Amino acid sequence: MNDFLDLKGASGATYRFRVWVDGASHLPVAGNYVFLKVEPDSLQVLLVGATNDLSQARLEWPKVAALGATHVFTRLNVARAVRTAEHEDLVAGYKPVLVSNGVS
Repeated sequence: MNDFLDLKGASGATYRFRVWVDGASHLPVAGNYVFLKVEPDSLQVLLVGATNDLSQARLEWPKVAALGATHVFTRLNVARAVRTAEHEDLVAGYKPVLVSNGVS
């Protein structure tokens, strides 16, 4: 798995995310995040989220673990309007099982 992942929203715009390595800490900054199920020949977006504090995003893990989540990727995105627009674009494009914008 690469450190970076480009996800395309319903609009066709591409958003670059960075892997959040298990056990590593994360800066408490605003952004978007995704939980993925990665298999050798496929990738499934299970959850798309937006938050004011990315360091708290892993709190969603129990919800997605049962669905087979394997990775968390984050994207720093301080501006609320941009963060919200990207969140909505990704949700529309991937139609994930779970959506979170708890602390947008």
